[in-house]
Amino acid sequence: MNHELPPRDRMLRAFTDRDASFEGVFFTAVLTTGIFCRPTCSARKPLPENVEFYATSRAALLAGYRPCRRCRPLRPVGESPDWLQPLIDAVDKRPSHRWRDVDLRAVGLDPTRVRRWFQHNHGMTFHAYSRARRLGAAMGRIQEGKQVSRTAFEAGYESLSGFGEALKQLAGSAPTAASDATIVTVTRIPTPLGPLVAGVTDGAIVLLEYADRPMLPTQFKRLAKALKCVFVPGEDPLLAELTSQLEAYFEGERADFDLPISTSGTDFQERVWAALRKIPSGVTRSYADIARAIGQPTAVRAVARANGDNRIAILIPCHRVIGSDGKLTGYGGGLWRKKRLLEIEAAAEQMELV
Repeated sequence: MNHELPPRDRMLRAFTDRDASFEGVFFTAVLTTGIFCRPTCSARKPLPENVEFYATSRAALLAGYRPCRRCRPLRPVGESPDWLQPLIDAVDKRPSHRWRDVDLRAVGLDPTRVRRWFQHNHGMTFHAYSRARRLGAAMGRIQEGKQVSRTAFEAGYESLSGFGEALKQLAGSAPTAASDATIVTVTRIPTPLGPLVAGVTDGAIVLLEYADRPMLPTQFKRLAKALKCVFVPGEDPLLAELTSQLEAYFEGERADFDLPISTSGTDFQERVWAALRKIPSGVTRSYADIARAIGQPTAVRAVARANGDNRIAILIPCHRVIGSDGKLTGYGGGLWRKKRLLEIEAAAEQMELV
């Protein structure tokens, strides 16, 4: 698979500035140490003349470089580090536990380090994350018919009023109305192109967006309005299967997905998104092609807007739509990601032909 790298001077600036937007675009190899790193590696920067750039970790490995132990370039971007994974597992096993700083210190973790990692990777502190998990578990029990008072105390709240206020902030309603709320379980999925935020409810995927996409908060608001839902971090069998299929996709081992999805758009958007799902892997279509496919050949701009409003990246392959002149245009995750996705699919199709 051939990847086109950005200009060398641009990559040098990105590496020097630790520019996270270049994660997945290139890897930096250092001649004097024999190691290769992510663009964001915090290690001391080498002299420019001692730096080589590679588009993939595989290319760097084949060139004889070994992976940096500090930035772990072989790991998907966004994956939990080794030192934190036991805590993540503990929260998953005991979502109702009320975590405090003393608990973190008891397992050998610095609360400040944990807080910084969660703020950087999830946009919230660890305590906010664990509270959301705790409230999500509580809402699930209420929806199963459990008493509100019993649920509140099992969730670690010392009073019904405190529980009610916390739940109201999360769901926008009192505990007695929680049984009617729709819960969307969300998680971050590490990938070679950066972490994705995924959401599922009622056995269907309703959200799959790049974590750094500027439009992500807007998508959350639109989805909350459409589904009258609340978002709670957690695990779900469908999220696990989505993660597995995405891993196979990025490895070039599968081209299509067999996962249930649920969209909530206008009639026009739904027709556009349905047309996108009919584009075969390894194939591109223009916005004009999609407009003709839905029977509205003059609605090219409206098709482009609907393409941009897609909340389920990759599975609804809006990255397969290009300009009429063959140029890559208009991808919310960044044109470099669009290019890589098309390269991954083209390579997978060639492998099928061999």
